[in-house]
Amino acid sequence: MKYQPINNQLFIQNRKNFTDALKPKSLAIFNSNDIMPTNADGTMGFRQNADLFYLSGIDQEESILVLFPDCPDPKHREILFIRETSEHIAIWEGYKYTIEHAREVSGIKTIYWTKNFDSILKVIGFEADNLYLNTNEHFRSSSEVQTRDAKFILQMQQLFPLHKYERSALIMHKIRTVKNAIEVDLLREAVRITELGFRRVLGFVKPDVQEYEIEAEFIHEFTRNRSKGFAYTPIIASGENAIVLHYIENSRPCKSGDVILLDVAAEYANYNADLTRSIPVSGRFTKRQKDVYNAVLRAMRFGNSIMNPGILWEDYQKECEKFIESELIGLGLLDKTDIKNQNPDQPLLKKYFMHGMSHHLGIDVHDVWNKYRPFEAGNVFTIEPGIYIKEEGLGIRLENNVLITENGNIDLMANIPIEVEEIEDLMQK
Repeated sequence: MKYQPINNQLFIQNRKNFTDALKPKSLAIFNSNDIMPTNADGTMGFRQNADLFYLSGIDQEESILVLFPDCPDPKHREILFIRETSEHIAIWEGYKYTIEHAREVSGIKTIYWTKNFDSILKVIGFEADNLYLNTNEHFRSSSEVQTRDAKFILQMQQLFPLHKYERSALIMHKIRTVKNAIEVDLLREAVRITELGFRRVLGFVKPDVQEYEIEAEFIHEFTRNRSKGFAYTPIIASGENAIVLHYIENSRPCKSGDVILLDVAAEYANYNADLTRSIPVSGRFTKRQKDVYNAVLRAMRFGNSIMNPGILWEDYQKECEKFIESELIGLGLLDKTDIKNQNPDQPLLKKYFMHGMSHHLGIDVHDVWNKYRPFEAGNVFTIEPGIYIKEEGLGIRLENNVLITENGNIDLMANIPIEVEEIEDLMQK
């Protein structure tokens, strides 16, 4: 792994938080993600199942975690199964976990090779009344392929047809939203690496540079600082490209006078930053660009001011939309009279601000959460207002990552340049 070793107390505590929420006589199983094929003999890069990593720290394919706190045999209350290596695997693929290393990483004492999973499961499975299995229950999830978890559910239902089945996701969505100190430090490192990339790009951008050249500058800086790379597919959107919310082609030249929307961030140890900045290609904003930019910046600061424990996401979104609506009036994009007469189900501001103001952040960029659960201390959220003016070929979005605490929010990206004057000064240098 590129990243430094993580204190295994993180995973030990995460497992305790999970098992404390289980019903009596329950057995939970978590599988690593599959390695997905591309074409011929090609495969996609491996990314570990977020829940398995959260509970074990194991970052390798063909891994299985079993948690059975009421197992009659104490040594089988936590079991980790890992892929057994061989001389052939070592030559072709390189290092794989040894049992000793996996024990050190995870804090789990009982570790077997994955090939022993079926036989051991049959021994302990009938001692459980409930089986907790994992599924992707993120409300934005959409998959046309059968996942490892989906296949595994069918296998378990055939093997244990009379057991009671429970959803691990309900517990995981609750405990993963509250970050502890170790997780916050990992997120801070992802933010630090992201900042290095952004500062590098500020000194690189000039008229006629290609969007993909900017992308290359980011990945260079990220990788040389122990990141596996981008936290998500980067958006390098100059001029009218910024009107497309998920523009990822990054193939066009950046023209003098345009603004580039940069939605780019690094991951570190599977934890993700999520940054958006908008910068002028020529190094200076026009007055109109500056006015729109500052309106978005004020909306970000308003969003931070009301992001307090106890507020619901939908109420938060509505309050932020009201603020942005007032900014759009100030920019001459909306009229007060038209707003009074608008259809409340089709608000006029959606023409210029059509996405959510915030989302949870963590091992997943759009981290798991329950939108009906109030904000609470320990949540890490993005705050990402934007204004998109198609007629002017101008899209500006700003985004920082914020840790909610009982004593006020901590902006994890407070050191990353955001003021107009600071951006311009750094680009002129």
